[in-house]
Amino acid sequence: MDRRSLLQTAGFLALGYPLRSLGAFTPRPQFSSDPFAAGVASGDPSATGVVLWTKLMPDVNREQEWQRESIAVDWRIATDERMEHVVRSGRAVALPSLRHSVHVEVGGLQPNRWYWYRFRCGSAQSVTGRTRTAPSGPSDRLRFAFASCQKFTDGFYTAYKHMAAEDLDLVVFLGDYIYEGGGTVVRTVPVEEPVTLEGYRNRYALYRSDPNLREVHRLFPWILTWDDHEVDNNYANSISEHDDPPAEFLKRRAAAYQAYYEWLPMPKVCIPHGPDARLYRQRSYGPLANFLVLDGRQYRSDQACGDGVKPPCPEFLEERRTMLGASQEKWLDTAFRKSRSHWNILANQVRMTPVDSKPGPGEEYAMDNWAGYEMARQRLMSSMADSRVANPVVITGDIHTNWVCDLKHDYKEQRSPVVATEFVGTSITSGGNGADSSPNVEAYLREAPHVRFFNAQRGYVRCEVTPEAMKADYRVVEKVSVEDSPVSTRATFVVESGKPGAQRL
Repeated sequence: MDRRSLLQTAGFLALGYPLRSLGAFTPRPQFSSDPFAAGVASGDPSATGVVLWTKLMPDVNREQEWQRESIAVDWRIATDERMEHVVRSGRAVALPSLRHSVHVEVGGLQPNRWYWYRFRCGSAQSVTGRTRTAPSGPSDRLRFAFASCQKFTDGFYTAYKHMAAEDLDLVVFLGDYIYEGGGTVVRTVPVEEPVTLEGYRNRYALYRSDPNLREVHRLFPWILTWDDHEVDNNYANSISEHDDPPAEFLKRRAAAYQAYYEWLPMPKVCIPHGPDARLYRQRSYGPLANFLVLDGRQYRSDQACGDGVKPPCPEFLEERRTMLGASQEKWLDTAFRKSRSHWNILANQVRMTPVDSKPGPGEEYAMDNWAGYEMARQRLMSSMADSRVANPVVITGDIHTNWVCDLKHDYKEQRSPVVATEFVGTSITSGGNGADSSPNVEAYLREAPHVRFFNAQRGYVRCEVTPEAMKADYRVVEKVSVEDSPVSTRATFVVESGKPGAQRL
Protein backbone atom coordinates (compact mmCIF):
# COMPACT_ATOMS: atom_id res chain seq x y z
CA MET A 1 0.00 0.00 0.00
CA ASP A 2 1.46 3.37 -1.01
CA ARG A 3 1.49 6.41 1.29
CA ARG A 4 -1.70 7.91 -0.16
CA SER A 5 -3.67 4.66 0.23
CA LEU A 6 -2.35 4.26 3.77
CA LEU A 7 -3.59 7.71 4.71
CA GLN A 8 -6.95 7.04 3.08
CA THR A 9 -7.38 3.82 5.01
CA ALA A 10 -6.47 5.58 8.25
CA GLY A 11 -9.14 8.17 7.47
CA PHE A 12 -11.78 5.49 6.95
CA LEU A 13 -10.86 3.91 10.29
CA ALA A 14 -11.21 7.30 11.96
CA LEU A 15 -14.72 7.55 10.50
CA GLY A 16 -15.64 4.29 12.14
CA TYR A 17 -15.24 1.76 9.33
CA PRO A 18 -13.78 -1.43 10.83
CA LEU A 19 -10.70 -2.81 9.12
CA ARG A 20 -12.43 -6.10 8.31
CA SER A 21 -15.08 -4.17 6.32
CA LEU A 22 -12.54 -2.49 4.07
CA GLY A 23 -11.31 -5.75 2.57
CA ALA A 24 -8.93 -5.26 -0.30
CA PHE A 25 -8.98 -1.48 -0.65
CA THR A 26 -8.88 -0.29 -4.28
CA PRO A 27 -8.45 3.47 -4.80
CA ARG A 28 -8.55 3.33 -8.66
CA PRO A 29 -10.63 0.40 -9.93
CA GLN A 30 -11.00 -0.42 -13.61
CA PHE A 31 -14.56 -0.44 -15.02
CA SER A 32 -15.85 -2.05 -18.21
CA SER A 33 -19.19 -0.16 -18.07
CA ASP A 34 -20.55 3.02 -16.46
CA PRO A 35 -20.38 2.44 -12.68
CA PHE A 36 -22.72 5.41 -12.08
CA ALA A 37 -25.56 4.04 -14.19
CA ALA A 38 -27.90 4.16 -11.17
CA GLY A 39 -27.54 7.94 -11.06
CA VAL A 40 -27.23 10.21 -8.06
CA ALA A 41 -29.64 11.38 -5.38
CA SER A 42 -29.83 13.52 -2.24
CA GLY A 43 -32.04 13.41 0.81
CA ASP A 44 -32.97 14.59 4.30
CA PRO A 45 -31.75 18.17 3.91
CA SER A 46 -31.03 20.29 6.96
CA ALA A 47 -30.10 23.96 7.18
CA THR A 48 -26.39 23.12 7.00
CA GLY A 49 -26.21 19.76 5.26
CA VAL A 50 -27.68 16.99 3.15
CA VAL A 51 -27.18 13.30 2.38
CA LEU A 52 -25.58 12.65 -1.02
CA TRP A 53 -26.07 9.20 -2.57
CA THR A 54 -24.77 7.12 -5.41
CA LYS A 55 -24.10 3.45 -6.08
CA LEU A 56 -21.43 1.68 -8.11
CA MET A 57 -23.09 -0.65 -10.60
CA PRO A 58 -21.29 -3.68 -12.02
CA ASP A 59 -21.17 -4.71 -15.64
CA VAL A 60 -24.10 -7.10 -16.04
CA ASN A 61 -22.13 -9.14 -18.59
CA ARG A 62 -19.01 -9.83 -16.56
CA GLU A 63 -17.82 -9.99 -12.97
CA GLN A 64 -14.84 -7.85 -12.09
CA GLU A 65 -12.35 -7.87 -9.24
CA TRP A 66 -13.54 -4.56 -7.80
CA GLN A 67 -16.96 -6.04 -6.96
CA ARG A 68 -15.38 -7.92 -4.04
CA GLU A 69 -13.38 -4.94 -2.77
CA SER A 70 -13.87 -1.67 -0.91
CA ILE A 71 -13.73 1.21 -3.37
CA ALA A 72 -12.72 4.85 -2.89
CA VAL A 73 -15.30 7.30 -4.27
CA ASP A 74 -14.54 11.02 -4.40
CA TRP A 75 -17.29 13.59 -4.07
CA ARG A 76 -17.54 17.36 -4.52
CA ILE A 77 -20.29 19.89 -3.85
CA ALA A 78 -20.34 23.35 -5.41
CA THR A 79 -22.42 26.51 -5.53
CA ASP A 80 -22.68 26.44 -9.33
CA GLU A 81 -23.80 23.90 -11.91
CA ARG A 82 -20.46 23.95 -13.72
CA MET A 83 -18.80 22.83 -10.47
CA GLU A 84 -16.25 25.65 -10.57
CA HIS A 85 -16.87 26.94 -7.03
CA VAL A 86 -16.41 23.83 -4.91
CA VAL A 87 -17.19 24.40 -1.22
CA ARG A 88 -16.91 20.86 0.16
CA SER A 89 -15.18 17.72 -1.06
CA GLY A 90 -14.01 14.43 0.30
CA ARG A 91 -13.54 10.72 -0.22
CA ALA A 92 -16.05 8.04 0.79
CA VAL A 93 -15.69 4.29 0.87
CA ALA A 94 -18.10 2.05 -1.03
CA LEU A 95 -18.32 -1.27 0.82
CA PRO A 96 -19.16 -4.60 -0.82
CA SER A 97 -21.32 -5.42 2.22
CA LEU A 98 -23.62 -2.53 1.18
CA ARG A 99 -23.27 -3.43 -2.51
CA HIS A 100 -21.08 -0.37 -3.04
CA SER A 101 -23.72 2.20 -2.15
CA VAL A 102 -22.41 5.56 -0.96
CA HIS A 103 -24.12 7.76 1.63
CA VAL A 104 -22.23 10.99 2.32
CA GLU A 105 -23.58 13.28 5.04
CA VAL A 106 -22.24 16.68 4.02
CA GLY A 107 -22.15 19.47 6.60
CA GLY A 108 -20.99 23.05 6.75
CA LEU A 109 -23.32 24.32 4.00
CA GLN A 110 -25.29 27.56 3.90
CA PRO A 111 -29.03 27.48 4.62
CA ASN A 112 -31.76 27.76 2.02
CA ARG A 113 -29.73 27.62 -1.18
CA TRP A 114 -29.10 25.37 -4.16
CA TYR A 115 -25.97 23.27 -4.50
CA TRP A 116 -24.62 20.95 -7.21
CA TYR A 117 -22.64 17.78 -6.60
CA ARG A 118 -20.76 15.05 -8.44
CA PHE A 119 -18.98 11.76 -7.74
CA ARG A 120 -15.80 10.32 -9.27
CA CYS A 121 -14.35 6.83 -9.04
CA GLY A 122 -11.22 5.88 -10.94
CA SER A 123 -11.62 7.42 -14.38
CA ALA A 124 -15.45 7.39 -14.19
CA GLN A 125 -17.54 10.43 -13.29
CA SER A 126 -21.23 10.66 -12.37
CA VAL A 127 -23.81 13.05 -13.72
CA THR A 128 -24.15 16.32 -11.79
CA GLY A 129 -26.88 16.31 -9.19
CA ARG A 130 -28.69 19.28 -7.68
CA THR A 131 -29.87 19.69 -4.09
CA ARG A 132 -31.09 22.37 -1.72
CA THR A 133 -30.58 23.00 1.97
CA ALA A 134 -33.42 23.90 4.33
CA PRO A 135 -33.80 27.40 5.77
CA SER A 136 -32.67 28.11 9.32
CA GLY A 137 -34.45 31.42 9.78
CA PRO A 138 -37.77 32.84 8.59
CA SER A 139 -38.68 32.14 4.96
CA ASP A 140 -41.65 33.22 2.90
CA ARG A 141 -42.23 30.03 0.86
CA LEU A 142 -41.62 26.30 0.62
CA ARG A 143 -42.61 24.30 -2.44
CA PHE A 144 -42.65 20.51 -2.43
CA ALA A 145 -44.41 17.61 -4.12
CA PHE A 146 -45.44 14.34 -2.52
CA ALA A 147 -45.93 11.00 -4.22
CA SER A 148 -46.34 7.27 -3.53
CA CYS A 149 -47.09 3.88 -5.07
CA GLN A 150 -45.03 3.49 -8.24
CA LYS A 151 -45.79 -0.06 -9.39
CA PHE A 152 -43.49 -0.68 -12.34
CA THR A 153 -45.80 -3.13 -14.11
CA ASP A 154 -48.78 -0.76 -14.17
CA GLY A 155 -47.46 2.06 -16.29
CA PHE A 156 -44.80 4.58 -17.24
CA TYR A 157 -43.47 7.14 -14.78
CA THR A 158 -44.94 9.99 -16.80
CA ALA A 159 -45.84 11.83 -13.60
CA TYR A 160 -42.15 12.05 -12.70
CA LYS A 161 -41.36 13.50 -16.11
CA HIS A 162 -43.73 16.37 -15.31
CA MET A 163 -42.57 16.64 -11.69
CA ALA A 164 -39.02 17.20 -12.94
CA ALA A 165 -40.21 20.41 -14.62
CA GLU A 166 -41.81 21.80 -11.44
CA ASP A 167 -40.34 24.60 -9.32
CA LEU A 168 -39.76 22.56 -6.15
CA ASP A 169 -37.49 22.65 -3.12
CA LEU A 170 -38.18 19.09 -2.04
CA VAL A 171 -39.92 15.78 -2.84
CA VAL A 172 -41.59 13.71 -0.10
CA PHE A 173 -42.19 10.04 -0.86
CA LEU A 174 -44.80 8.24 1.25
CA GLY A 175 -44.24 4.56 0.56
CA ASP A 176 -44.41 1.68 -1.94
CA TYR A 177 -41.23 2.63 -3.76
CA ILE A 178 -41.09 -0.91 -5.12
CA TYR A 179 -43.67 -3.70 -5.25
CA GLU A 180 -42.87 -7.27 -4.33
CA GLY A 181 -45.33 -8.59 -6.95
CA GLY A 182 -44.57 -8.86 -10.65
CA GLY A 183 -46.13 -9.68 -13.99
CA THR A 184 -46.88 -7.77 -17.17
CA VAL A 185 -49.46 -5.01 -17.61
CA VAL A 186 -47.65 -2.16 -19.34
CA ARG A 187 -44.10 -3.13 -18.32
CA THR A 188 -42.71 -6.49 -17.23
CA VAL A 189 -41.41 -7.44 -13.78
CA PRO A 190 -40.38 -10.97 -12.71
CA VAL A 191 -43.36 -12.73 -11.13
CA GLU A 192 -41.39 -14.37 -8.33
CA GLU A 193 -41.50 -12.27 -5.17
CA PRO A 194 -38.16 -11.25 -3.66
CA VAL A 195 -37.50 -12.79 -0.26
CA THR A 196 -33.69 -12.53 -0.15
CA LEU A 197 -31.33 -9.57 -0.14
CA GLU A 198 -30.30 -10.31 -3.71
CA GLY A 199 -33.94 -10.45 -4.80
CA TYR A 200 -34.74 -7.06 -3.29
CA ARG A 201 -31.57 -5.53 -4.71
CA ASN A 202 -32.54 -6.66 -8.18
CA ARG A 203 -36.05 -5.24 -7.80
CA TYR A 204 -34.67 -1.81 -6.89
CA ALA A 205 -32.25 -1.96 -9.80
CA LEU A 206 -35.16 -2.56 -12.17
CA TYR A 207 -37.23 0.31 -10.77
CA ARG A 208 -34.29 2.71 -10.89
CA SER A 209 -33.69 1.85 -14.53
CA ASP A 210 -36.51 4.32 -15.27
CA PRO A 211 -34.95 7.61 -16.48
CA ASN A 212 -37.80 9.81 -15.21
CA LEU A 213 -37.43 8.49 -11.66
CA ARG A 214 -33.66 8.95 -11.79
CA GLU A 215 -34.08 12.52 -13.04
CA VAL A 216 -36.34 13.60 -10.16
CA HIS A 217 -33.82 12.08 -7.75
CA ARG A 218 -31.07 14.06 -9.51
CA LEU A 219 -32.89 17.38 -9.38
CA PHE A 220 -34.37 17.54 -5.87
CA PRO A 221 -33.61 16.31 -2.36
CA TRP A 222 -36.06 13.65 -1.11
CA ILE A 223 -37.49 12.79 2.28
CA LEU A 224 -38.69 9.18 2.26
CA THR A 225 -40.62 6.71 4.33
CA TRP A 226 -41.81 3.20 3.50
CA ASP A 227 -45.15 1.42 3.53
CA ASP A 228 -45.82 -2.29 3.00
CA HIS A 229 -44.77 -3.24 -0.54
CA GLU A 230 -41.11 -2.51 0.12
CA VAL A 231 -41.34 -5.80 2.05
CA ASP A 232 -44.68 -7.62 1.70
CA ASN A 233 -48.28 -6.57 1.08
CA ASN A 234 -50.13 -5.52 4.27
CA TYR A 235 -47.45 -6.82 6.61
CA ALA A 236 -47.81 -5.73 10.23
CA ASN A 237 -44.67 -5.77 12.36
CA SER A 238 -43.48 -9.41 12.24
CA ILE A 239 -46.70 -10.74 10.65
CA SER A 240 -46.65 -11.33 6.90
CA GLU A 241 -49.59 -11.30 4.51
CA HIS A 242 -49.68 -15.10 4.48
CA ASP A 243 -48.84 -15.64 8.17
CA ASP A 244 -45.36 -17.02 7.60
CA PRO A 245 -43.47 -18.04 10.76
CA PRO A 246 -42.39 -14.70 12.32
CA ALA A 247 -38.74 -15.75 12.58
CA GLU A 248 -38.63 -16.49 8.84
CA PHE A 249 -40.50 -13.32 7.93
CA LEU A 250 -38.11 -11.18 9.98
CA LYS A 251 -35.24 -12.55 7.88
CA ARG A 252 -37.09 -11.37 4.80
CA ARG A 253 -37.78 -7.99 6.45
CA ALA A 254 -34.09 -7.61 7.26
CA ALA A 255 -33.17 -8.22 3.62
CA ALA A 256 -35.81 -5.74 2.41
CA TYR A 257 -34.73 -3.06 4.88
CA GLN A 258 -31.08 -3.36 3.89
CA ALA A 259 -31.87 -3.09 0.17
CA TYR A 260 -34.05 -0.04 0.92
CA TYR A 261 -31.14 1.68 2.66
CA GLU A 262 -28.64 0.71 -0.04
CA TRP A 263 -30.73 2.20 -2.83
CA LEU A 264 -32.02 5.42 -1.28
CA PRO A 265 -30.48 8.66 0.09
CA MET A 266 -31.16 7.85 3.73
CA PRO A 267 -29.20 9.27 6.69
CA LYS A 268 -27.01 7.00 8.80
CA VAL A 269 -29.55 7.07 11.65
CA CYS A 270 -31.75 4.95 9.36
CA ILE A 271 -29.17 2.18 8.84
CA PRO A 272 -30.99 -1.11 9.53
CA HIS A 273 -29.80 -3.48 12.22
CA GLY A 274 -31.14 -6.81 11.05
CA PRO A 275 -34.95 -6.51 10.79
CA ASP A 276 -35.04 -3.17 12.67
CA ALA A 277 -34.52 0.36 11.39
CA ARG A 278 -35.42 3.72 12.94
CA LEU A 279 -37.19 5.64 10.15
CA TYR A 280 -39.45 8.00 12.11
CA ARG A 281 -37.75 11.39 12.40
CA GLN A 282 -38.17 15.18 12.09
CA ARG A 283 -36.88 17.47 9.37
CA SER A 284 -37.10 21.19 10.09
CA TYR A 285 -37.62 23.87 7.46
CA GLY A 286 -36.98 26.69 9.89
CA PRO A 287 -39.84 28.52 11.58
CA LEU A 288 -42.05 27.98 8.53
CA ALA A 289 -42.48 24.19 8.46
CA ASN A 290 -41.61 20.98 10.26
CA PHE A 291 -41.88 17.53 8.66
CA LEU A 292 -42.72 14.65 11.00
CA VAL A 293 -41.94 11.42 9.15
CA LEU A 294 -43.94 8.41 10.41
CA ASP A 295 -43.39 4.66 10.20
CA GLY A 296 -46.77 2.93 10.22
CA ARG A 297 -45.56 -0.60 9.38
CA GLN A 298 -42.70 -1.70 11.58
CA TYR A 299 -44.43 -1.39 14.97
CA ARG A 300 -48.14 -1.80 14.27
CA SER A 301 -50.53 -4.38 15.70
CA ASP A 302 -51.94 -6.96 13.33
CA GLN A 303 -54.94 -5.74 11.34
CA ALA A 304 -58.25 -6.19 13.16
CA CYS A 305 -61.13 -8.41 12.14
CA GLY A 306 -59.02 -10.51 9.75
CA ASP A 307 -57.91 -7.52 7.61
CA GLY A 308 -59.73 -6.42 4.45
CA VAL A 309 -62.82 -4.20 4.39
CA LYS A 310 -64.95 -5.40 7.30
CA PRO A 311 -67.62 -4.36 9.79
CA PRO A 312 -66.14 -3.47 13.20
CA CYS A 313 -65.54 -6.45 15.49
CA PRO A 314 -64.68 -6.48 19.23
CA GLU A 315 -60.95 -6.29 18.42
CA PHE A 316 -61.57 -3.06 16.48
CA LEU A 317 -61.90 -0.98 19.70
CA GLU A 318 -59.20 -2.60 21.83
CA GLU A 319 -57.23 0.12 23.61
CA ARG A 320 -53.88 -1.67 23.34
CA ARG A 321 -53.88 -1.79 19.56
CA THR A 322 -51.41 0.57 17.90
CA MET A 323 -50.39 1.83 14.48
CA LEU A 324 -47.11 3.48 15.49
CA GLY A 325 -46.03 1.60 18.60
CA ALA A 326 -45.70 3.09 22.09
CA SER A 327 -42.26 4.64 21.57
CA GLN A 328 -43.20 6.37 18.31
CA GLU A 329 -46.48 7.62 19.78
CA LYS A 330 -44.57 9.17 22.68
CA TRP A 331 -41.99 10.65 20.30
CA LEU A 332 -44.73 12.22 18.16
CA ASP A 333 -46.57 13.70 21.13
CA THR A 334 -43.30 15.20 22.40
CA ALA A 335 -42.55 16.59 18.94
CA PHE A 336 -45.97 18.27 18.84
CA ARG A 337 -45.41 19.89 22.22
CA LYS A 338 -41.91 21.11 21.41
CA SER A 339 -42.57 22.32 17.87
CA ARG A 340 -42.29 26.05 17.25
CA SER A 341 -42.90 25.75 13.51
CA HIS A 342 -45.78 27.54 11.85
CA TRP A 343 -46.84 24.41 9.93
CA ASN A 344 -46.42 20.82 11.11
CA ILE A 345 -46.66 18.33 8.25
CA LEU A 346 -47.02 14.61 9.01
CA ALA A 347 -45.60 12.33 6.30
CA ASN A 348 -47.96 9.39 6.74
CA GLN A 349 -48.45 6.11 4.86
CA VAL A 350 -52.13 5.06 5.04
CA ARG A 351 -55.33 7.12 5.11
CA MET A 352 -55.97 8.59 8.55
CA THR A 353 -59.56 9.64 7.87
CA PRO A 354 -62.15 6.93 8.64
CA VAL A 355 -64.46 6.43 5.68
CA ASP A 356 -67.42 4.06 6.00
CA SER A 357 -67.45 2.24 2.67
CA LYS A 358 -70.90 0.67 3.14
CA PRO A 359 -73.74 2.85 1.84
CA GLY A 360 -76.83 2.94 4.03
CA PRO A 361 -77.16 1.13 7.39
CA GLY A 362 -74.17 -0.62 8.92
CA GLU A 363 -70.46 0.14 8.76
CA GLU A 364 -67.44 -1.21 6.93
CA TYR A 365 -63.86 0.06 7.17
CA ALA A 366 -60.53 -0.76 5.54
CA MET A 367 -58.75 -2.46 8.40
CA ASP A 368 -55.26 -1.75 7.05
CA ASN A 369 -55.89 2.02 7.32
CA TRP A 370 -55.98 4.13 10.48
CA ALA A 371 -59.73 3.42 10.59
CA GLY A 372 -58.86 -0.14 11.65
CA TYR A 373 -56.81 1.25 14.54
CA GLU A 374 -59.55 3.43 15.99
CA MET A 375 -58.21 3.88 19.51
CA ALA A 376 -54.74 4.69 18.19
CA ARG A 377 -56.31 7.21 15.80
CA GLN A 378 -58.21 8.83 18.66
CA ARG A 379 -55.03 9.05 20.73
CA LEU A 380 -53.34 10.85 17.83
CA MET A 381 -56.24 13.28 17.43
CA SER A 382 -56.14 14.01 21.18
CA SER A 383 -52.38 14.54 21.01
CA MET A 384 -52.78 17.10 18.21
CA ALA A 385 -55.55 18.93 20.05
CA ASP A 386 -54.07 18.82 23.57
CA SER A 387 -50.59 19.88 22.47
CA ARG A 388 -52.02 22.80 20.49
CA VAL A 389 -49.47 22.11 17.80
CA ALA A 390 -49.68 24.82 15.14
CA ASN A 391 -51.41 24.06 11.85
CA PRO A 392 -51.10 20.27 11.61
CA VAL A 393 -51.55 18.86 8.09
CA VAL A 394 -51.31 15.17 7.19
CA ILE A 395 -50.01 14.10 3.76
CA THR A 396 -50.79 10.49 2.85
CA GLY A 397 -50.34 7.92 0.08
CA ASP A 398 -51.26 4.21 -0.25
CA ILE A 399 -54.78 4.09 -1.72
CA HIS A 400 -54.08 5.10 -5.35
CA THR A 401 -56.69 7.89 -5.31
CA ASN A 402 -56.85 11.58 -4.42
CA TRP A 403 -58.74 12.73 -1.31
CA VAL A 404 -59.10 15.88 0.78
CA CYS A 405 -60.55 15.22 4.23
CA ASP A 406 -61.27 16.87 7.58
CA LEU A 407 -59.62 15.07 10.49
CA LYS A 408 -61.83 14.89 13.58
CA HIS A 409 -61.83 13.10 16.90
CA ASP A 410 -65.44 11.89 16.56
CA TYR A 411 -66.94 11.51 13.09
CA LYS A 412 -70.34 10.49 14.41
CA GLU A 413 -70.78 13.85 16.08
CA GLN A 414 -71.31 16.59 13.51
CA ARG A 415 -70.27 19.29 15.98
CA SER A 416 -66.92 17.61 16.65
CA PRO A 417 -64.29 20.22 15.71
CA VAL A 418 -61.89 19.77 12.81
CA VAL A 419 -58.44 19.03 14.24
CA ALA A 420 -56.42 18.98 11.01
CA THR A 421 -56.59 18.48 7.25
CA GLU A 422 -55.52 15.36 5.40
CA PHE A 423 -54.31 15.58 1.80
CA VAL A 424 -54.22 12.07 0.31
CA GLY A 425 -52.28 11.74 -2.94
CA THR A 426 -52.92 9.23 -5.68
CA SER A 427 -50.37 6.78 -7.07
CA ILE A 428 -47.66 7.43 -9.63
CA THR A 429 -48.80 4.33 -11.58
CA SER A 430 -50.34 1.73 -9.25
CA GLY A 431 -53.80 0.70 -10.39
CA GLY A 432 -53.32 1.60 -14.04
CA ASN A 433 -54.82 4.53 -15.89
CA GLY A 434 -57.53 5.33 -13.38
CA ALA A 435 -60.54 7.57 -13.95
CA ASP A 436 -61.84 10.92 -12.87
CA SER A 437 -64.22 9.29 -10.39
CA SER A 438 -65.66 5.95 -9.24
CA PRO A 439 -69.41 5.20 -8.98
CA ASN A 440 -68.79 2.73 -6.14
CA VAL A 441 -66.92 5.31 -4.08
CA GLU A 442 -69.32 8.12 -4.89
CA ALA A 443 -72.16 5.98 -3.53
CA TYR A 444 -70.83 6.04 0.02
CA LEU A 445 -69.22 9.49 -0.07
CA ARG A 446 -72.70 11.04 0.04
CA GLU A 447 -72.73 9.97 3.69
CA ALA A 448 -69.24 11.35 4.41
CA PRO A 449 -69.44 15.17 4.71
CA HIS A 450 -65.88 15.25 6.09
CA VAL A 451 -64.57 14.22 2.64
CA ARG A 452 -64.12 17.38 0.56
CA PHE A 453 -62.74 15.83 -2.63
CA PHE A 454 -62.20 12.48 -4.35
CA ASN A 455 -60.52 11.64 -7.66
CA ALA A 456 -59.15 8.38 -9.11
CA GLN A 457 -56.57 9.54 -11.65
CA ARG A 458 -52.79 9.11 -11.37
CA GLY A 459 -50.21 11.76 -10.55
CA TYR A 460 -48.83 13.66 -7.56
CA VAL A 461 -49.65 16.59 -5.28
CA ARG A 462 -47.75 19.88 -5.51
CA CYS A 463 -47.78 22.00 -2.35
CA GLU A 464 -46.86 25.55 -1.54
CA VAL A 465 -46.44 26.61 2.09
CA THR A 466 -46.36 30.25 3.20
CA PRO A 467 -46.92 31.82 6.63
CA GLU A 468 -50.49 32.55 5.56
CA ALA A 469 -51.61 29.27 3.98
CA MET A 470 -50.78 25.83 2.62
CA LYS A 471 -51.98 25.17 -0.92
CA ALA A 472 -52.26 21.74 -2.56
CA ASP A 473 -52.53 21.31 -6.34
CA TYR A 474 -53.72 17.84 -7.40
CA ARG A 475 -51.69 17.20 -10.55
CA VAL A 476 -53.00 14.34 -12.71
CA VAL A 477 -51.89 12.65 -15.94
CA GLU A 478 -54.37 11.36 -18.51
CA LYS A 479 -52.89 7.88 -18.87
CA VAL A 480 -49.94 5.98 -17.41
CA SER A 481 -50.09 3.51 -20.30
CA VAL A 482 -48.77 6.31 -22.56
CA GLU A 483 -45.24 7.60 -22.06
CA ASP A 484 -45.90 11.25 -22.92
CA SER A 485 -49.36 11.77 -21.47
CA PRO A 486 -50.06 15.43 -20.55
CA VAL A 487 -50.50 16.68 -17.00
CA SER A 488 -53.10 19.08 -15.58
CA THR A 489 -54.26 20.42 -12.23
CA ARG A 490 -57.50 18.60 -11.38
CA ALA A 491 -58.25 20.59 -8.20
CA THR A 492 -56.64 23.04 -5.79
CA PHE A 493 -57.31 23.27 -2.06
CA VAL A 494 -55.99 25.67 0.55
CA VAL A 495 -55.72 25.55 4.34
CA GLU A 496 -55.47 28.97 5.93
CA SER A 497 -53.21 29.44 8.92
CA GLY A 498 -55.12 29.03 12.17
CA LYS A 499 -58.23 27.66 10.40
CA PRO A 500 -58.29 23.83 10.26
CA GLY A 501 -60.13 22.49 7.23
CA ALA A 502 -59.36 22.84 3.53
CA GLN A 503 -61.27 25.05 1.12
CA ARG A 504 -61.42 24.49 -2.62
CA LEU A 505 -60.15 27.23 -4.91
